[in-house]
Amino acid sequence: MFAAQNTKIMQMSLTTRKIIFILAALCCLLPFMSPPLALLLGLIVAQIMEHPFLHLNHRATNWLLKLAVVGLGFGMNLSSALAAGREGFLFTVASIFGVLILGFILGKLFKTERKTSFLISSGTAICGGSAIAALSPVMKAGEKEISAALGIVFILNSAALFIFPGIGHMLNLTQNQFGIWCAIAIHDTSSVVGAASKYGEQALQIATTVKLARALWIIPVALGTAFLFKTDQKKIKIPYFIGLFILAMLANTYLPGVKTLAPYLVSLAKVGLTLTLFLIGSGLSFQVIGAVGIKPFAQGVLLWVAISVASLWAIMVLV
Repeated sequence: MFAAQNTKIMQMSLTTRKIIFILAALCCLLPFMSPPLALLLGLIVAQIMEHPFLHLNHRATNWLLKLAVVGLGFGMNLSSALAAGREGFLFTVASIFGVLILGFILGKLFKTERKTSFLISSGTAICGGSAIAALSPVMKAGEKEISAALGIVFILNSAALFIFPGIGHMLNLTQNQFGIWCAIAIHDTSSVVGAASKYGEQALQIATTVKLARALWIIPVALGTAFLFKTDQKKIKIPYFIGLFILAMLANTYLPGVKTLAPYLVSLAKVGLTLTLFLIGSGLSFQVIGAVGIKPFAQGVLLWVAISVASLWAIMVLV
């Protein structure tokens, strides 16, 4: 009898948590809710209760982000995107190789586990959680190594979403400068788009284009990873949604009928991004943060600070 009563209480507790979580998620659909506020709301929810849908969280954020990015493509013009891509190419190449080399050195200094160190470096160099998810099966990384790298990336992403726009305004960065800086120095596409959308529409277009072009570097880095760790190359995950983003951009540029629908599709994409950031925040409980480890976290922070400062200086001088 006691066991049945206890089970009933647990079920009620789970039901209550589900209701609270769903209500908080619905708040992200309100007009005043911005990506940073949604992330903050998710972080608060993560600390006050256990995530009732934690097993679905990663899959939901993955698909929502892809749909949001494709939707943002309907708000972009091909010629502007090509100009942004050309301008960000040299920064992208230099920063990717620079971060991977520095990450290797810091990993040796901190004596971070080899696979964890490489995942942190690759996530910082390319596109955060997407790079970690793509490279981890290639190098046969374990759950502990993947979790540590993802935890660090998500924590620093959360910080960047709040910090970067303030620094941009303080230094009077142009929309072009801030867009390129976001794409290079912030790990995940979700936080890049969130920070850039807060800064301005032009910054958003530049940041999204440069970041997605950067994400394509997953492919050569994955091939190099397979060689480095002597594993099977057949498990490389190619980011196919980038192709859909390009198609959306082409449709908006050349099909007059699409331009009528484009503002609505972009608005839906921004709502999807806001909800994505809420879900990311809701998965960052103190337990997740505490499980990262001091040495891997120190390596991740130093890498992030290094790429942020170096890229900011280069952009302010050259752009």
